[in-house]
Amino acid sequence: MLDNTEILFFNLVSITFASSLFLKVNNPDLLQCLNAPILSQSACQSAYPGQITSNMICVGYLEGGKDSCQGDSGGPVVCNGQLQGIVSWGYGCAQKNLPGVYTKVCNYVTWIKNTIAAN
Repeated sequence: MLDNTEILFFNLVSITFASSLFLKVNNPDLLQCLNAPILSQSACQSAYPGQITSNMICVGYLEGGKDSCQGDSGGPVVCNGQLQGIVSWGYGCAQKNLPGVYTKVCNYVTWIKNTIAAN
């Protein structure tokens, strides 16, 4: 489902992806799911100075070790059945103090609904 309500930071979300959940492990044959917190916008901006816009959220653990990775772009970030983010980018995978960066879907709900309705 799509909702234009922004969820609060530190809520746990579920990220679904195809790469390894942990560093230095071969990619699995099955989809992976990671429950991780949405970080505050200030923590996100501190991790990536000058690179984070209001259309992005950071999700993950600042201690590193668990994250989506290359090849996972476009995957969903879900909270309580609502699509909240889309896997977008990061520096490496599961690096300390470099959480994953995700598209903030609530900012695009009107555009998505209008595009679907027009097609």
